[in-house]
This record gives sequence, C-alpha cells and structure tokens, in this order.
Amino acid sequence: MAAADGEFSSSSSELVKQISSTTLSDEPEWAQFSHRVLVKTIISRPDGGVGLDGKKVIVGGWVKTGREQGKGTFAFLELNDGSCPGNLQVIIDAGVYSLSSLVATGTCVYVEGELKKTPEGTRQKVELKVSKVLEVGIVDSAKYPVPKTKLTLEFLRDLVHLRPRTNTISAVARIRNALSYATHTFFQKHGFLYVHTPIVTTSDCEGAGEMFQVTTLFSDAEKMEKELKENPPPSAADIESANLLVKEKGDAVAQKKSEKASKDVIKASVAELTKAKESLSKLEERSKLKPGLPQKDGKIDYSQDFFARQAFLTVSGQLQVETYACALSSVYTFGPTFRAEHSHTSRHLAEFWMIEPEIAFADLEDDMNCAEAYVKFLSQWLLDHCLDDMELMVKNYDKTAIERLKLVSSTPFERITYTDAVKLLENVTEKKFENKVEWGIDLASEHERYLTEVIFKKPVIVYNYPKGIKAFYMRLNDDMKTVAAMDVLVPKVGELVGGSQREERIDVIEERY
Repeated sequence: MAAADGEFSSSSSELVKQISSTTLSDEPEWAQFSHRVLVKTIISRPDGGVGLDGKKVIVGGWVKTGREQGKGTFAFLELNDGSCPGNLQVIIDAGVYSLSSLVATGTCVYVEGELKKTPEGTRQKVELKVSKVLEVGIVDSAKYPVPKTKLTLEFLRDLVHLRPRTNTISAVARIRNALSYATHTFFQKHGFLYVHTPIVTTSDCEGAGEMFQVTTLFSDAEKMEKELKENPPPSAADIESANLLVKEKGDAVAQKKSEKASKDVIKASVAELTKAKESLSKLEERSKLKPGLPQKDGKIDYSQDFFARQAFLTVSGQLQVETYACALSSVYTFGPTFRAEHSHTSRHLAEFWMIEPEIAFADLEDDMNCAEAYVKFLSQWLLDHCLDDMELMVKNYDKTAIERLKLVSSTPFERITYTDAVKLLENVTEKKFENKVEWGIDLASEHERYLTEVIFKKPVIVYNYPKGIKAFYMRLNDDMKTVAAMDVLVPKVGELVGGSQREERIDVIEERY
C-alpha cells in the first residue's frame, strides 16, 4: 500500500532524523526523504525506545497479531514493517477507527501517534498510542493464507508473494542484504573495482557442459508454425503461375521496345515486370519456410539464432573479470550464476550469487590471505549488524550458528597442504568414511567437515591440490604433481571458498592444455 498524499507535521520529519542519528551511526540518513519511521529505529535502540517517550511518529507495517480488549473499546496490534524481526506494539481506541478492520493478521496499516513508555516488567519498553489512522489495507482473515502458526518452508514455496512476511524469509532477506553490503564494503575498502560481467555468454567457463541454453529458436519456430497454419506456403502451381506472369510481363516489355513505343509506355511496362518479379521472389521465399527448428547438415542451425551461435546463462564471470584484472589490478564481480546440474540437493542450486575476485601480481598466499580476511569480515558483520536475525535462526534452525560465526571471525585459519590433509584422514580410525581416502581424490564433504569440525575444530585452508583434479590454468608447482590451488573449509558447511594462483608461464600452460 502506498500513500498518495497526506498532511505531515515538520516535527515528525525532524524526529525521524533524530531517531536515525541516535541508532546506527554508520547508516545513511534515509530519513531525509521520508516522514515514516522504521520500527527498528524505535525498538532496536540501546534503551529499547524509552528515550522517545512522548514523541509523535508515523509508522507503517503489517499486523502480525491483533486482539480487541476492554470489551471492544481498544485493540492491541503487533506491527512489523520488515526492518527488523521485532514488532512494535500499537494501541488503537475504538473511537479512532473500526477495530474489526485492523486486528486480522496481514492487515496493512499506516498510522500516526505518540510513543509511550510501557510499565516496568513488560516485554517492550515503548508502545505507540495511535491518534490517527492514515491508511488501511484490509484482509479477509478467512482467506489469508499466512496464519500466525508456524509454516513449513515447503508450504511457503507456493506463496511467493506473501512469504517475505514470515519471520524466516524476512530474516533471510535481511541477512542476504547485509552480506551483500558487507561484500561490497570489504572489496571497496581494499581497493577492488566492481566489474559487471555478462549474464548471457557464449563461453563455457568451467567446461562441465551443464549450462542453461539461451535461444530464440523455439519461440521463432512456434511463431513460424502459427504463421504457416494461418497463411499456408504457396503451392508449386502458385509458383508456376507467378513464373508465367513474369515471362508474360517480360515479353510485353520486349514487344514495346521492338515497336519503339514511347518512353512512358516502356517505363510502365517495366514497372509491371518488376512488380511481378517481386511477387515471385516473395512466393519462392515463403515456399522455403518449413515448420520446426532450422537445420543444416542434419544439425540445428544456430546461425539462425539470436546471437548467430549457441549462447548460455553464465556459470561464472571468471573469464571476463580476468581480463579486467590484467588492466585494473584488483577487481571483483558479484552476480547471479546458473548451473543446470540434475542434482536436486541443498548443495546444488540452479541459480545463486557468487563473488569472484581477481588480483594481479599475486600468489597463492595472497589469495589465501584475501579469502580468510573476507570470510572473517562477513562473519563479524553478521554479528554486528544482524544479531537479532541470527538469534532467530539459532532458535528455529541452527543451534550453533552464532557460535560458529564467533569462531570463524576470531580464530586464525589452519593452513595445511592437500598431501598432509590426506595423511591425517588416512590415519582416522574412529570413523569410517563413505568415500575412500587416498591421494589424488577430490575431497568429499565428509572429509572436509571432519578436518574442520573434528581434527582442527576451526576453519581450515587446504592448498596444493593434485593437478589431475584441478583446472589446467592453475599454476603448476615445482613437484610437477600439484598446483597452487586452495579451498577454505568451515565447520558444518565444508568448502566455502575456492581459489588458485593462475599459471603465468606461457610454455607451461600451452603444454598443459
């Protein structure tokens, strides 16, 4: 619901600035263009909002719970605007507005009132006493599909337009927003330039071949089939008639010239011939149209496609961003990537956002240092800016999430070579791995988690992997068996970051590929 117009006092706008400046000092003054006060700027203050007692504000949000009290003389609303997981308690008297229109879960309200300090011992330190209801978006409680009861994530997949109103999805949205902001903050702080790489590409960056294809051939074929059905192609007889007409008009032109007709007469005759030839050309062109995909030498003819060749949704911006690193030194790309793997597990997403930094004049140690600093920075950022949302995740989904964030943000990462990691895993006797451990294998998730959760009990960086399981462009080490590649492993997840030093010796890389 958007307010089209309204009367707002200047004191309300000034209060917004005051509230904003007294909460998170590093946040921008969003209040400069808005009369509305975010719920978080009230209840997330260190004093819980007590210092705002007596202040008049305008708030908007959606009713989480509502109940009439005092035999229908007033109502309590728990109002949430998505700015934080907490709700603002709102009190409305029956004389201000019809209470039955406000109390249903999901109702959208936009109200003006005065903040009041609540009695000692109550959960919230401050509540809003409404003096004026500016707007209401009513809800039919019998049909509203997001009740106050806990809902499964599977159920919410069918309520895409309403699921952001739930505690879980709204918390995930705020966490993702914080991590995105922190990502840009980290790389900008360290002198990286943000590069926008293509989403549609003709390059198979990782060589796996499991990519989503982008094509107009199917839609073009459907249009063609519809067109040919409504306007069938000409028959052989139609083309023969058109040929005869061209011959007839050609003979007429020759006749006029032999008779030494006037210039205007000959010109008119030539015009008729030209028109007949054009009609024949169009008929011949249409006669070649066939339903289905265009073919050439028994294969799909991609020269007829939009890009005149096969194109795909990107699996990585690495190839493009590497070219910028060779001109701008430190760069990163951060955007959506797509994988068409037929593996429907929590570790294989069809679409996800990936951060890909590239650093010129750097070695593997620089790469590991950057990855460790970045992961620590993001973990601390969540603790500093999303603790309330993370507490909700701990309560409902992951009991140790905050503990792990604290561990990752404050503990130096262990660094171990792939060879030494394999030796440690081979000596494990108290656990039987599903995947056999031996030098040369690509470590499975169970191996990675055992290293970080059991052996070292902290984040681990494994480096110098066998060349046979890594890409050809990774720098070959002096042992001729391993390459300068690394993976950052964290508890409960396993691999979180992968990276490598690129091969800069042209003779070596030419031989390898």
